[in-house]
Amino acid sequence: MRNFLLILLAIFTVGCSGQKSTKSATNQPQRYRFSRVLPPQHLAPEQIGEWMADHYWDRFDFADTLIVERADSAEMMRIYAEYVATFVGPYNGEPIKKLMQRASVSRKMLDYFVAMSEKLFHDPNSPLRSDELYIPVLEAQIAAPFYDEYEKMVPEYDLALASQNRIMQGANDFRYTVASGRTSNLYSLKADFILIYINNPGCPMCRQIQEQLVASQIVAEALKSKRLKILAIYPDEDLTLWHQHPLPKEWINGYDKGRRLEKDRLYDLRAIPSLYLLDRDKKVLVKDSTTVPEIERMILEYQQ
Repeated sequence: MRNFLLILLAIFTVGCSGQKSTKSATNQPQRYRFSRVLPPQHLAPEQIGEWMADHYWDRFDFADTLIVERADSAEMMRIYAEYVATFVGPYNGEPIKKLMQRASVSRKMLDYFVAMSEKLFHDPNSPLRSDELYIPVLEAQIAAPFYDEYEKMVPEYDLALASQNRIMQGANDFRYTVASGRTSNLYSLKADFILIYINNPGCPMCRQIQEQLVASQIVAEALKSKRLKILAIYPDEDLTLWHQHPLPKEWINGYDKGRRLEKDRLYDLRAIPSLYLLDRDKKVLVKDSTTVPEIERMILEYQQ
């Protein structure tokens, strides 16, 4: 966990809203320091995580907007990331919803938490990227009385896209074309698991994901037993590089003719590569991931 948070801090320290002051130390306001809560001693170990998810921010005064100016932004980002990684998880939006409700006491405080949330949950480079956690943030912006209709246009657009292909809901169907020119659609594929691999042949991280999938014994065994099908999708128009980039013969290698995924907002293509694991009914088990071990874990979990 410590290494994870250090990496996260390094990613987001640049560009945080906090700035060093040129004033002398004697003229600077006292720096805000976050006060942590401790769970009650009577709680069983399995109850502590849920209690902390609800009470982590109890000593934070959301009404005090001076905190926004006095707090170290990088430190607050680390505290927020620690909260999410330790007590919330990638798919539990309820604690974030409650946090945004508390932050909505003023525009200044809501803006502050929205900015941190956007970095953590919406930035393509964040290891905590999650639509399920970002949706309550967007809903809070839209519901807040502080913004006019024009300011709400961006969160409304982002919410519409984030609300597609949610966990345990049916994935959006789409058509794809293979090298022979034959077309088919996602829902015509039959297997216990469908792995959608949205990729670009010129992307270094795509090559890494491909190598990890090929090296995975769990993925290989699932392919061999026909329990898994991998649908690789190239979402761009220039097919020259795509034709020159072979994929494993066991995979279905297709492209999005007409770029309907993007134009119809069927899938979020801000970050590529992207992995979606579906069950046999095309319900989403893993959304917009770049973590092959997460795919392996879900295959093992759902096949039992």
